Amino acid sequence: MATEREVLTWQMFGSAVDHLAHRVVDDGFEPDIVLSVARGGLALGMGLGYALDVKNVFTVNVEFYTGIDERLEVPIMLPPVPHAVDLAGLNVLIADDIADTGLTLRHVQQFCEGHVADVRTAVVFEKSRSAVKPDYVWKATEAWVDFPWSDREPLRKRASTG
Repeated sequence: MATEREVLTWQMFGSAVDHLAHRVVDDGFEPDIVLSVARGGLALGMGLGYALDVKNVFTVNVEFYTGIDERLEVPIMLPPVPHAVDLAGLNVLIADDIADTGLTLRHVQQFCEGHVADVRTAVVFEKSRSAVKPDYVWKATEAWVDFPWSDREPLRKRASTG
């Protein structure tokens, strides 16, 4: 039996960014920083940064997924990790591509807690099993998502660094 898949095109992604940015504005939230979860949240973070006129777009690299529905036991932040002092007292919008298990989002939220004024989350897709209910969601799905930035094999496979 084939795994059910949801296909996101670049055009659909543009609509998702626009929708999410409007939701943030309509909610009255004014982020000082967009914290993009690499790699999947990089494009969303950039898009939201432009749409919300936020020039401070930070990146946090979290390793969790190792393949289709395969993951490490817990998410791990990889260096360089942003310094909590850089986030102190600010409104932070965490951007990621999907809230699947929600463990990556929870890991980044916990990193921010106690340092920031307010932290909210924006994702393109959300699954019902997610441990975190994102503040801003474009679409709910239960399928595996083929994102336009990761739907093809790499041109070159890199040797494992772990």
